[in-house]
Amino acid sequence: MGVCPLIAILVNKNSRKKRILELYQRFHNLDLKLYAFTPADILWKEQRIIGLSLKKGIWKQSLFPFPHVVYNRCYNKNSKTLQRLENVIGTNKCFNTINFFNKWDLNNLLIQSNLKSYVPETFIYNERSVSELLEKYRLVYIKPFYGFQGKSVYRVERTDNGDTLISLHSLAPSHIFRKNMINQEEMDKLFGMENFMIQQGIRTIQLDNQFFDIRALVQKDILGEWTVSAITCRVAYENYYNTSMCETIYDTADILPRLLSPDKVSGILQSLYEISIMAAQEAETHMGLLGELSVDFVLDEQRQLWIIELNGKPQKNIYKDFRDFKRTIYRRPMEYAYYLSQF
Repeated sequence: MGVCPLIAILVNKNSRKKRILELYQRFHNLDLKLYAFTPADILWKEQRIIGLSLKKGIWKQSLFPFPHVVYNRCYNKNSKTLQRLENVIGTNKCFNTINFFNKWDLNNLLIQSNLKSYVPETFIYNERSVSELLEKYRLVYIKPFYGFQGKSVYRVERTDNGDTLISLHSLAPSHIFRKNMINQEEMDKLFGMENFMIQQGIRTIQLDNQFFDIRALVQKDILGEWTVSAITCRVAYENYYNTSMCETIYDTADILPRLLSPDKVSGILQSLYEISIMAAQEAETHMGLLGELSVDFVLDEQRQLWIIELNGKPQKNIYKDFRDFKRTIYRRPMEYAYYLSQF
């Protein structure tokens, strides 16, 4: 390219510009210019963008030309603004265009791939009877097609005496149906109006009697290749199953030796790396150009890995106490943007 690339970060509101820009600017050492903007800042007729930049410690709002590459940090299902930008700046110059993933679509994508054996059985709510699935699995999770941070993810368990317990976030049930008598009207009040899916519940191993999952953050690097930037364990609060509201975060490499025999630790870590990258590649075939996502896993009681879901806009504040992870996760999107700018 020859010139210093101009990279722009798209955010959803003005109040987020400064914080986002500060983080991404601090952790890269590339020869690029960076600004942040919102969809409302685009002056389409003038082909200019009102952007916020940080130069020599001074915040400045200025008129910028359209950038060479856009890194999308809006959480969206709709890509109209980004498609319109690509019409001006070129194809494959905006990444993470769609990052609010449809979990049902992605589930179907994964079960048609080589990762099928890692995906719990999943069905559309209303197309399969909850009673029938509880008879088979004893435990299921009911979750929305579009969900984030564990919102509206219900845990439904059939006890040994035939009662059905429905919980939200914590293990304490919000609804109890006695002796196999599920009240369909009550169920439909909870799940009938939106698109929900039912997922086979995995009996997971626990860490000191607390639920946890394993999150692999997968990002593209300066060569445009998928790479794993961080693998952490999110440990839920006591008597909670929702790991999005977590009490503690650990480096997975520090936790696995407490749960597995020494000969199994390196194999599980290797699998986490390989499966995460394969999942990212599969997602990209469906979602369009991506630069990052996270893959959430659990370990069952037999120490087998299961993919629970993929997230297109993973929370990065969970890495705030991990200095090395933090540096990497904020540097990588700038590296990938720089890579895209060279074509």
